Amino acid sequence: MNVVDKARVKPAAKLLSGNNACALGAVAAGCRFFAGYPITPSSEIAERLVTLLPQAGGVFIQMEDEISAMAAVVGASMGGAKAMTATSGPGFSLKQENIGYAAGAEIPCVIVNVMRGGPSTGMPTRPSQADVMQTRFGSHGDYPMIVLAPASVSEIYSETIRAFDLAETCRTPVILLYDQVIAQSSETVALEPPTTPRAERKWATGPREEYKPFAVGPDGIPAMAKPGAGYRVHTTGLTHSETGFPSQDPETVNRNLGRLFSKLERHRDQIDSWEAVQCDDADVVIVAIGISSRAARRAVEICRASGVRAGLFRPITLWPFPEAALCAATKNARAVLVPELSIGQLRLEVERLLGRDKVEGLHQFSGEPITPAQIAARATALASEA
Repeated sequence: MNVVDKARVKPAAKLLSGNNACALGAVAAGCRFFAGYPITPSSEIAERLVTLLPQAGGVFIQMEDEISAMAAVVGASMGGAKAMTATSGPGFSLKQENIGYAAGAEIPCVIVNVMRGGPSTGMPTRPSQADVMQTRFGSHGDYPMIVLAPASVSEIYSETIRAFDLAETCRTPVILLYDQVIAQSSETVALEPPTTPRAERKWATGPREEYKPFAVGPDGIPAMAKPGAGYRVHTTGLTHSETGFPSQDPETVNRNLGRLFSKLERHRDQIDSWEAVQCDDADVVIVAIGISSRAARRAVEICRASGVRAGLFRPITLWPFPEAALCAATKNARAVLVPELSIGQLRLEVERLLGRDKVEGLHQFSGEPITPAQIAARATALASEA
C-alpha cells in the first residue's frame, strides 16, 4: 500500500453552522482563552469552545456578565494569551467601555458580534445588520477599529483566523461581525487548515532599562513585554507617553493618538479585503454584507438573466472601509443599491463616498431577511430609471 502524503489529503467535508466554524477557526488561529456570557444567537460559539479549548490546552471561563467577560479577555491578552469573546447586540453594548480600553492601551483580542434584531433586547432569534456603526464608533473618543464581515460558514472560519492574525500584527482589538442567519445556518464545507504560519505578537527584546512600552519602530507597532521577562510596564487607559505613564502634553497626545490611526493605514494591504462580482460593466452595483450579500449575489444572476447589468460589491473588511475598491467598482455604474437589515447604516458610508444622488437603500428591519427577488426588482427599476 502506498503511503499517502498527508499534506496532499483534502480535508473531509463537514456539515457545520457558522458559529461552529467560528469556534474551530479560533482554535486553529491559536486562541487559548475565551471568556463570555451566554446570549442568543452567539451561544453556540461558547458551547463549542468549552470543549475545544481544554483539549487544546486552553482555558474557557463563563463570567457573570458581558462587562466582566471583556475585562477578562483584556487581562488574558495582557498576560500573553490569544484571547476572544463572543456576544450579540445587548452584550456588545455592555462591552464597549473595555473595548475602548483595549483600543487605547493597544491590547490584541478578538470580539465576535452576532447581530440580532433590536434595539434593547429586541428579537433574539431574528437577524439584523444594525450594529455596523456601533462596531466602528461604539466606544467613546477617537480610536481605530478593524471589523471583518464574513458571509458564509467557510468564510467565518477563515476570517476568524485572519481576525487573530490582524489583532496580533496590529496590536489592536478586532471585531468579527455577522448576522443571525449566517451564524446559525449550516453548510457542507471542507475547512482548509492554515497554510501559513500564524502571526505572532511582537515581544520586547533588548536591554530592560531601555524599554519603553509604547515606543515604536517603522511599522508603528510597539512591542509588548512578556510577563515574567523583567520589563517594567505601566498600562493605563489614560492618554500616555511612550513610557506608558499618563500625559496631557499636547505634543505627546497628538503623537501617540495619531499613531493609533496611522498604524492601521500602514497595514492596509493586510487589512483590506473585498469581493467584486461583475462590476466592470454594471449599470447598477449592489453593495451588501452578510445574508443580504447572499441574496444580492442571486439577485445579480436574476438581473443578468433578464438583460439588466447588475454587479455586487461586498466589503469583507467593513472597517476600515475599502474606499478605493468601492469607488473603482462603481465608477461605471449609474446607480448603487444598498440592501441591508437596518434603517440604513451601511448606506450612510456608501453615500459618504459616492454621493447621495447615486445611492439608494433597500431597508428592512422586521426580522426577516431581504429576498433576492426584492433586490432584483429594485435593481431593475433603478437600471430603467438611470
